[in-house]
Amino acid sequence: MKVLIKQARIISPASPFNGQTKDILIHEGSILKISDAINEPADQVIDQPGLCASIGWMDIFANFGDPGHEYKETLETGARAAAAGGFTDVLVLPNTSPVVHNKSQVEYVIQKSRTLAVNIRPIGAVTKNAEGKELAEMYDMHQSGAAAFGDGTNPIQSAGIVLKALQYVKSFDGTVIQIPEDKSIGANGLMNEGIISTQLGLPGKPVIAEEILIARDLKLARYAESKLHFTGVSSAKSLEYIKRAKEGGTTVSCSVTPYHLYFTDTDMQEYDTNLKVNPPLRTTKDKEALLKAVADGTVDCIASHHFPQNWDGKTCEFEYAKEGMIGLETLFGVMGNFELGTEKLIELLSVNPRKIFGIAIPEIKEGAVACLTLFNATTEYIFEAQMIQSKSKNSPFVGKKLKGKVIGIINKGKVELNQA
Repeated sequence: MKVLIKQARIISPASPFNGQTKDILIHEGSILKISDAINEPADQVIDQPGLCASIGWMDIFANFGDPGHEYKETLETGARAAAAGGFTDVLVLPNTSPVVHNKSQVEYVIQKSRTLAVNIRPIGAVTKNAEGKELAEMYDMHQSGAAAFGDGTNPIQSAGIVLKALQYVKSFDGTVIQIPEDKSIGANGLMNEGIISTQLGLPGKPVIAEEILIARDLKLARYAESKLHFTGVSSAKSLEYIKRAKEGGTTVSCSVTPYHLYFTDTDMQEYDTNLKVNPPLRTTKDKEALLKAVADGTVDCIASHHFPQNWDGKTCEFEYAKEGMIGLETLFGVMGNFELGTEKLIELLSVNPRKIFGIAIPEIKEGAVACLTLFNATTEYIFEAQMIQSKSKNSPFVGKKLKGKVIGIINKGKVELNQA
């Protein structure tokens, strides 16, 4: 099958065609030709105004629920949501049932997703059943294809376990991922502790619960001389710690979510359960610090924290609502509101995540395997519920204006395009 992409502006720092507008001819999943004008017949022609092409984007923290929670999301629906959001690669959480904590579970995810257009890469649990008590078989999982290690939605509370994990993954140059939260602080909190939580009468989670775990784990990573990644960082002080650790030579990286950059705790005054997330939405000051850190490079990449919840999990009292929102499909359009510049944003979405986790970076050149995301960086549109490809619909961005529209992906010899 031949696919011809007409007049696409190539945005890929490593490509010799970076910044140029070219035709791209793809045959049997490989880039056959890149030229100013290609007039060869093709089975499919993609020709849209404002078209841009980059190497495929990668998300590092999404929950696809399979096995065990298929009523929220399956590998198939998760892959559709990822493709709609422009992602060719997704790291999926181990918080399934059973937990992805051994090689057979890693192999299950890889084999079941083999025919999908999106590369689904399992995160192996650091501890058995993601309970934080006993190390899982990380080396076996690595050999079977686990891309990274972490207990997903369960931050590892034991310093001893974190240290052992950091030391263990050194043998194969692996990376440990943590959501930063000391659960012994503000254990019953429903949102950020502050003026707004007091006004709403909701128990709060103090920001120090995040900062104290980051400070601890940075010391452990420095001691172990190993690789650590924090995701969902939401505090200005946390970013200070991480920046200082980087300057001191610690191999640490971090990611933030689009919703921590867009919303603050003041947006929760309507008790919208879709805004109940962990780490919680913080103050305007924290949000501004996050945006600055994305712009100056302290933040290494953007993570969707795509956590589907079924209708019952969100349509209830705020106290009983499950945490999380879907985020793969809105990520690019949300990030387009922040005027980072298209090249900077594409670097955050495509190059940096692969560098962090040691995954080969695709190329846009003749003879390379086609792993592409197609998009228009300037299109503005209202995100509507009927656009959602995820099995779950828990998004606070429905009805919001987004800037930057994904046209589709080309990966593994497959073409997945969004409806115009």
